[in-house]
Amino acid sequence: MRQAGRIVARVLAELRSMVAPGVTTEELDRAAESLIREMGGTPSFKGYMGYPATICASINEEIVHGIPGKRALQEGDIVSLDVGAIWEGWQADAAITVAVGSIPSQVQRLLEVTQKALEAGIAAARVGQRLGDISHAIEQVAHEAGLEVIREYGGHGIGRAMHEAPRIPNWGRPHQGLWLKAGMTFALEPMLTLGGYETKVLDDHWTVVTADGSLSAHYEHTIVVTRNGGKILTTLDENDEL
Repeated sequence: MRQAGRIVARVLAELRSMVAPGVTTEELDRAAESLIREMGGTPSFKGYMGYPATICASINEEIVHGIPGKRALQEGDIVSLDVGAIWEGWQADAAITVAVGSIPSQVQRLLEVTQKALEAGIAAARVGQRLGDISHAIEQVAHEAGLEVIREYGGHGIGRAMHEAPRIPNWGRPHQGLWLKAGMTFALEPMLTLGGYETKVLDDHWTVVTADGSLSAHYEHTIVVTRNGGKILTTLDENDEL
């Protein structure tokens, strides 16, 4: 899984560098697939339950599962990029939200708080904690900042399959649920919004948007539970090339 994670991290770093006004999400998708295969991996998403692309690219009010296409990014957009890769049968999954040029301070804060919520969830993924402690840690960061957590979608177990048990909500009560043990692997992925948590799915049957049209951000890492908190698998080592 660590090698799958390196592939995902490398692809996200490349996509981040490509994000600019005028770039289409289709161009980002082609670059991601090319790099995954160049590194010896296989895209996780392409063909999964009929999904037609390598990445999910969700813009502004789109929360998750946005299908790449000919839409060009514009100054002031935010785009969530979700990437999955398979290496020798093992899966890894991660996401970032990237600003396209300059964005208002409240939108920048949305991105920063969502990333902090992910960090809090990772820190809570310790041996002896329970699954609800992860969910509560994420929700607490969001609510302390006055932001809302998307409730219908959340994290999941991951390993030989992209989506494994358990489901990991981004909200909930602490000290509840599954006991965490060393070696468990999860994909944690808070999705926060400037508005309400209600969602709807567009006519493409994939793209999930906020029901009120408010902006949403999404960050994700694949982690392994340890005694000191979650260890991130979807990151580059210091000597890995960007």
